[in-house]
Amino acid sequence: MARDQHVYTLLIEVGRAAGDGLPKNATGAALLCFASGVDEAEAVRETVAVLKQADMSPLDVTGYGTLEDRLAEGHEIADEERALMDRARAENAVIVAEATPFFGDG
Repeated sequence: MARDQHVYTLLIEVGRAAGDGLPKNATGAALLCFASGVDEAEAVRETVAVLKQADMSPLDVTGYGTLEDRLAEGHEIADEERALMDRARAENAVIVAEATPFFGDG
C-alpha cells in the first residue's frame, strides 16, 4: 500500500560550491522549494540530496508545512505556487520555485 505523499514548502539557504550555477559574485542563495514526501523530514532529506547532486551546498532548511498548514496560518498562495505544488506531488519531485542570490557588502 502506497503511503500518502504531501507537498511541503521549504526555504533552503545554500552556500557557494564549485559548479553551483549561482552568479559569480553571489555569496549564496535562498531557494524556495516544493518537495513531496510522506512527512516533512522525508521532504527535507530528499531536497537536500537533490541540491547536493546539483552541486549546491545546503546550509539551513526552514519548513513551512503543507498547503493546508500554510492556509491555516493565513498565507496567501498564488495559483502559480499551487500549480508547482501539484506538479511536485504528481512527479514525486523537488521543485525549485524561486532562487534569490545573496551578495556580500564588499
